[in-house]
Amino acid sequence: MSSSTNHPTAPRPPLISVVILNYNGAKWLERCLASLEKQTILDQIEVIVADNLSTDGSDRLAEKLVRDWPNGQFVQNGENLGFCEGNNRGVKVATGNYLFFLNNDTWLEPACLEVLLQETEKAGADVATPLVLNYDDATFQSLGAGGFDVFGFATARLPHAQTREVLMPEGCSYLIRRDLFEVLGEFDAELFMFADELDLSWRVWIAGHKAVAVPAARLHHRGAANVNPKGEGAVVELRTSDTKRFFANRNNLLVLLKNAHNLLLLMALFQVGLLAVEAIVGLLLVRRWRFVKRAYVDAVADCWRLRRHILAERNRVRKFRRRSDWWMLRFLRWRPNRWDELRRLRQFGLPKVTPN
Repeated sequence: MSSSTNHPTAPRPPLISVVILNYNGAKWLERCLASLEKQTILDQIEVIVADNLSTDGSDRLAEKLVRDWPNGQFVQNGENLGFCEGNNRGVKVATGNYLFFLNNDTWLEPACLEVLLQETEKAGADVATPLVLNYDDATFQSLGAGGFDVFGFATARLPHAQTREVLMPEGCSYLIRRDLFEVLGEFDAELFMFADELDLSWRVWIAGHKAVAVPAARLHHRGAANVNPKGEGAVVELRTSDTKRFFANRNNLLVLLKNAHNLLLLMALFQVGLLAVEAIVGLLLVRRWRFVKRAYVDAVADCWRLRRHILAERNRVRKFRRRSDWWMLRFLRWRPNRWDELRRLRQFGLPKVTPN
């Protein structure tokens, strides 16, 4: 005589945890979440909205929109932790095999996540980005950065027809295996925001892994929605701020100081020289010393303040480094990052600088 006992089967973890960091995104959230509901693999994803204590009511909106989702969660971070730590907090409740970091000013075409995952696994990669199109139409915005220029800035965001390797997937739509994200040390909270995807991608490559861009997976992105809000779904002017330039300038330097092994550390010197030239030009154009001090002088000085953090990170990275600076030279591109900025200047004119 035999007997059997039926045990309930544990639910399978989702393939992808979509982590959306929200801060004052009331204008964008509803369309973003609606596009996730239309994904062809909706039953294989979970959606986590992590809020950085928004003040425009978008925190309540996000909580309401995902409340009845069987695969939706809302996380209130309780303060503005920036992009890096804000996303790290969202990951704490994620259960998927992959993490997909998604900006709130995006919307996905229905097969985006399915195609992205299929092509990533087919390519034997651990990290990927879809094709990023402009928010209001299907014109090209980016397909990840193909490499870095002689100053160490990410560059060569060019279209291509087939899935291929890139140095840096776009931060607005960044897919990575969750276990790899944890091994690499998550996003560096010290960065707060800007250059975070370059920092993480550099660690991906030197740890022996691979990142790809998948043009068959399609996503639409507004870009700079908080810093440059004018124009609804389309960017109609250039706008920046003292603080944005501070983080962008400081963090690009930190990426090199933390992750370059020896040879590529020279690019940090080249980058400081370029920033000095830009500071002089910025002073002539903006005619405000406080902008130059905050955006350039303080940015470089703050790297010195973070010297212990840099040394700790270099020691941590050494433990999983599998590729040298010589190997990373395959990503060197002669097209400078600032070429694209000059193109935008020709299109929109001089940027408007907010003193904050």
